[in-house]
Amino acid sequence: MNIGNNGTPGAAKAFGRLLRFHRERAKVSQESLGRHTGYSKSQVAMIERGERRPRGTFVELADDLVGAQGALLEVAKELKASGVAAWFEDYLEEEARAAGVHMYENHLIPGLLQTEAYARAVFACANPPFEDDEVDVMVAARLVRQQLFHRKPTALVSFVLEKASLTKPIGGAAVLRENLLHILDIAQLRNVQIQVMPEHPEIHAGLSGPFVLLETAKRQSQLVYVEGLSGRYFLSEQPELGDAFARYGILRAQALSPDDSVKLIEQVARKL
Repeated sequence: MNIGNNGTPGAAKAFGRLLRFHRERAKVSQESLGRHTGYSKSQVAMIERGERRPRGTFVELADDLVGAQGALLEVAKELKASGVAAWFEDYLEEEARAAGVHMYENHLIPGLLQTEAYARAVFACANPPFEDDEVDVMVAARLVRQQLFHRKPTALVSFVLEKASLTKPIGGAAVLRENLLHILDIAQLRNVQIQVMPEHPEIHAGLSGPFVLLETAKRQSQLVYVEGLSGRYFLSEQPELGDAFARYGILRAQALSPDDSVKLIEQVARKL
């Protein structure tokens, strides 16, 4: 998927590994590197894991401190603001070629359904915070992902959304209402099904949290993507793979029908 000004895929991860190699060889701690560059220890760790891209004079100062002799400067030439975290690039590659994308979300409107204003409000909640120009690029990248709904060959896309994800006023009532109306527009597409999980079911198959199911053309292979605070990973082996697809099927059975879901979203939007 082309999200514009991407740089070399995986460049942030490669830079992070190289930075860690030279830092450890020079016996420089993450804390010391952070003090030297004006970053916190946790931010340095995120750069080394490829989760954040270095900004400002970080590369030049780090290269000099750890004695990389220009190696970090050279690799950094491949770093451009892609608008997605480096760890998310692997998922986007799979999403871009998937014949089927199926999501369960319980606390936020998922990125594929977000408006510009809602996405901007979500990124504004990040901790540590992003710079304004970083947010601009990330919002643009998120919106481009939504080409999935209209691409050829057509992808089959479905969502099961907890009602709570549609009522939390991220960005304020006006922003949420705009996004709900956007969801109603997307729900009209023939290749998209959106279902809402109401608040009342006593039995619930999604208590373990959000996940994404990906299917390739002709269902020849399947993947499950799970993202949490402590890590992100793919599931591709049985029995975990089959269990996740079965869980999603149960969630769809427990949720409102697509037609009833549209009616509920309309009701929520009218109250805002």
